[in-house]
Amino acid sequence: MWHRLSFRTQLFLPLGASLLAALILGGILLQIFSTHQLADEHEPARRSIGTITAALNDALRASDNPRETLDAFVRSLDASTDIQFRPMEGAPPPSPKDALRNLKAVPQWFVNLITLPEMEAASPVVIDGRHVGDIVFLSDLSADLFEKWIGFLALTSLVAVLMVLTGIVAYVFAGSALRPLQHLGEGLTRMRRGDYTKPIPVAGPPEIRKSCEEANALAATLAQLSQDNRDLMHRLVSLQDDERRDLARELHDELGPLLFSIRAGTIALIEITRPAGNLGSSAQDVLQSVEALQQTNRRILDRLRPLYIEELGLPTSVQTLLRNFRKQAPHVGLTDTIDPRLDGIDGPLAQTVYRLIQEALTNVLRHAEANHVQVQAVVVEGTLVIEIADDGGGFPAGNVFGRGLTGMHERVRALSGSLSLLRADQRTYVRCRLPVETTRDAASSG
Repeated sequence: MWHRLSFRTQLFLPLGASLLAALILGGILLQIFSTHQLADEHEPARRSIGTITAALNDALRASDNPRETLDAFVRSLDASTDIQFRPMEGAPPPSPKDALRNLKAVPQWFVNLITLPEMEAASPVVIDGRHVGDIVFLSDLSADLFEKWIGFLALTSLVAVLMVLTGIVAYVFAGSALRPLQHLGEGLTRMRRGDYTKPIPVAGPPEIRKSCEEANALAATLAQLSQDNRDLMHRLVSLQDDERRDLARELHDELGPLLFSIRAGTIALIEITRPAGNLGSSAQDVLQSVEALQQTNRRILDRLRPLYIEELGLPTSVQTLLRNFRKQAPHVGLTDTIDPRLDGIDGPLAQTVYRLIQEALTNVLRHAEANHVQVQAVVVEGTLVIEIADDGGGFPAGNVFGRGLTGMHERVRALSGSLSLLRADQRTYVRCRLPVETTRDAASSG
């Protein structure tokens, strides 16, 4: 749970909790020590009661009319003072809270929070050996409670101000520290996606600045390695195309004439041995085998080096490929969208497009058991988008790319493109994106 909180929250919560704990501790200490403090502050006044009572008793013993003397003393006492006379037949002694006279500014919950000490001190008044009342000291704690309430408000206000300032400092500090980290995280995400062009802003504390500089250096190294890898893969693709072209030339120039010669000899043998039944039948079988070999040789030549691209252009070559697919799989419905602007594409890009569509249709024919296939090849804002979708059974789990599509994926990467295979809405999609201009430049430089 803690790790899911933001950095600002993780920074502010401990500081705020410590300040709140300080406030609670201050309230506890106030509740503990206030009782003793109030008692100590009024202890001298409580002790003076004994002296006053002793002097009053002496005056009463010396007086001819002690009752009048006592009444005069009682009238001399101010009702607002802490010293009062309480006759024996008077009301019961008030509690400490009953002696609070001015608590308008102090809330009752704060008064209940503090344990008020027993401040009453009583000394007996005696007339003719009879206890007639007591001189009592009942201090008014209102001023003391108001003073402590002001102190509590000051402490609470200080804690609140400190919490606000701490929150502001934490927010600003976290923002200044997190912003470079956010830039660093965004830069690492771009690097993970293969984008090394946009540098990470170098800002923040020295430690974060050092991390940003190292990440930028890593991005430059990865960009160079990626470029070297694309150049190497482009050269490998070019070498593969050259090897296929040489192999196609050998098959065309060497095997083709030999098959033609065998076919011509077989036809001559059939014409010579026409009356002979068994020999003519064997020669006819040889002729059929030779014709099958010639057709197989033409298919191999077409896969090794599709001459349609060089002679007719990419759109016509793709349409020829689609017509052949319709002949081989008449039970599969095929719709296509071929952009006429593909006619301006040649070189490795054109061969890659042709072979990608060819490989995808071959997989559909061999494995998908589909009823309908859709082929799309369009140019959108300088990007060649190819998509082959079918409603077949899809690809097996854990085996996304077969050998053919793996080779096509390498060719697409060599041309700075992307190739993906996915399953959605009961359909299988082979999607490819190739940058047209970038690929042309790479082809011309290679």
